[in-house]
Amino acid sequence: MPSIFTKIINREIPGYIVAEDDRYIAFLDINPLVLGHTLVVPKQEVDFIFDLDDDTLAGLHVFAKRVAHAIRKAVPCKRIGVAVIGLEVPHTHVHLVPMNSMGDLNFTRTKLSPSKPELEGVAKKIQEALG
Repeated sequence: MPSIFTKIINREIPGYIVAEDDRYIAFLDINPLVLGHTLVVPKQEVDFIFDLDDDTLAGLHVFAKRVAHAIRKAVPCKRIGVAVIGLEVPHTHVHLVPMNSMGDLNFTRTKLSPSKPELEGVAKKIQEALG
């Protein structure tokens, strides 16, 4: 059964996609820690990040770097936090989280529930920052 991320990749369900190429995709987390929280995902459905082949793993991080720079331009923050947890969805993903404090990267805190217009607005800003 395809993961929810594969369904976004295949456009079977909607997602707030900010970047995509033939191997990777980045889209907003719809229940973010902070507005602008983005998930970077290989299109290849592999559960555990360290089961990716070396080329895919390296490419994932290079793609994430490009997206992180765009998030930093689009969302006021001091840093972009990076986390790989992988327990919520059985499909490798990297969390990119705009941070102004250490608490912004605390996955045990209550998640936000931004509106569709808020998500669309931040997605557009990140897309524009990517150029």
